Amino acid sequence: MRSGTPGLVAAALFAALIAAVGAGLFARGYWTPDEPREADISWRMSWQTDKAVPLLAGEPFCEKPPLTYWLAGASMKLFGMGAWAARLPNLLYALITALGTGLLARRAAGALAGVAAAAAISTFLLAYQVDIWLATDAPLLAATAVALAGLYTGFHAAATRERLRGYLLMHAALALGFLAKSAAAWLVPALALVTLVIWERRWRELLRFELYAGLLLQAAVILVWVGFVYAGPDGPAHLRVFFWNNLVGRFVGVDAPPELQYATGHRNSPGKYLLELPMYLWPWTLLMLAAARRAWRQRHLGGDSRRAVRFALAACLPALAVLSLAATARNIYLAPALPGAALLLGWWVQGSAAQHDGWDLRAMFATAVLMLMAAAVMAAALLLVHRDSASAAYSGAGLAWAALGLATAVAGAAQAWTRLRRGAMAGAQLALLAAYLALLLGPAPLLYGQVDRWQDLAAIARAVQRDSAGRPLYLLAPDETTRAMIDLYARTSVARIDRPADAAAMPPRSRLLVRLADAGDPDWLGAAGLQVAARYALPHGRRYALLESTRP
Repeated sequence: MRSGTPGLVAAALFAALIAAVGAGLFARGYWTPDEPREADISWRMSWQTDKAVPLLAGEPFCEKPPLTYWLAGASMKLFGMGAWAARLPNLLYALITALGTGLLARRAAGALAGVAAAAAISTFLLAYQVDIWLATDAPLLAATAVALAGLYTGFHAAATRERLRGYLLMHAALALGFLAKSAAAWLVPALALVTLVIWERRWRELLRFELYAGLLLQAAVILVWVGFVYAGPDGPAHLRVFFWNNLVGRFVGVDAPPELQYATGHRNSPGKYLLELPMYLWPWTLLMLAAARRAWRQRHLGGDSRRAVRFALAACLPALAVLSLAATARNIYLAPALPGAALLLGWWVQGSAAQHDGWDLRAMFATAVLMLMAAAVMAAALLLVHRDSASAAYSGAGLAWAALGLATAVAGAAQAWTRLRRGAMAGAQLALLAAYLALLLGPAPLLYGQVDRWQDLAAIARAVQRDSAGRPLYLLAPDETTRAMIDLYARTSVARIDRPADAAAMPPRSRLLVRLADAGDPDWLGAAGLQVAARYALPHGRRYALLESTRP
């Protein structure tokens, strides 16, 4: 792929990237963890009157601001409760992420870098997971990508108007990012700005009025929402959860009820993000190592090359360091730093098209081998789940489509190998990208269908509704997924009890739903005066029991 990439090839690449994201968005149902909860919140947002505070099963859910639920709820209101309808806005987020990252890389390193960075941010394993998952992280990633593009323009602008335009774009993106996931939206751009100022000793940048003009826009957007929350029922308490428990409480323990102790969940461990980073960047991990090596070898060079590398590192490493110190850790927390990684990879692609060395070639050859291994793993997975599947998708056209995807992936890896032997680096890179997209478009959707059977919570909820029809229903110490499952598919009015002993206070003929930890029945059934009325289980998934009283 030369710097003058033909428009037809670029259009085909763009279409394939969109199709790959679409396959992950629209070819599967809701999966745990998180998606059933997010779906229930979005569904309620589609018809609740007060839209400032999200509701989970009718109760305030103050972990995230409501932007994600507004858009997903609006889509569900228009198109129904299907998972594809709830995730439809994610396609917009993925497009914005790719375009924002591509614009950043194009300005920093060149046209080819822009194309490569957009492709990278769309295919990094962690970024792809974020793009296709119904959660607040997809709009956060999109907002961060656009904010970084604005920051680069503002920081490196030569004229006041251009600087103001860049920083205004940054603040507008951060305002929307805040409405998606609160102050987490500020983490990567703020750390990148401070790092660049210190690295380049440009202290005067912190005194420019253009940097702060957009704060008025951010304040207007954020304070309007805060005002609506404050004016609503229990407004001050809800704001405390939004801004204290859910932000500060992610980094350190705070004084709060057990259900609001966020520092106790997803515990961090030393080096967790560094150890998992190769998987976050898969399948381009080895190419990222080649890019890092080149950046180190060229660290003394000046000009645009150094500018692009510095910005990429400033957008990645400080956030990685800060998150490594937090009390909680999940892979998706690092997703906003991925545009910086994509910029570094795009910079490497731009440079390797003109000049590459043995290490660059070895990284490419090894990536081709990894792609062949991924195709083999996909094929083995299809064979294994085929034995456990009664789905029609695993016969005829479905299997033929999966086989075509696998064959295309193998052919793409082989083509990359052949082109590398001829020294055609850019052509090999395009072939590897095509191979990976073939895996996402071919066998992956078939695997999604099998996982849907393992994750079919709607079937359990409908069975519970059928077996408890006309009777009061109670949930025993339910987790968020259970509450969402019942609220979304069974009934919106249920009661909860915290302990089995509280079952004695249930009205006659009541039913109690409990999640089972293993295949056996709870050992407290007899003491609580309960017996099993029905059992429900998903293959390789959750198990529940519906209990009734043994008392007359």
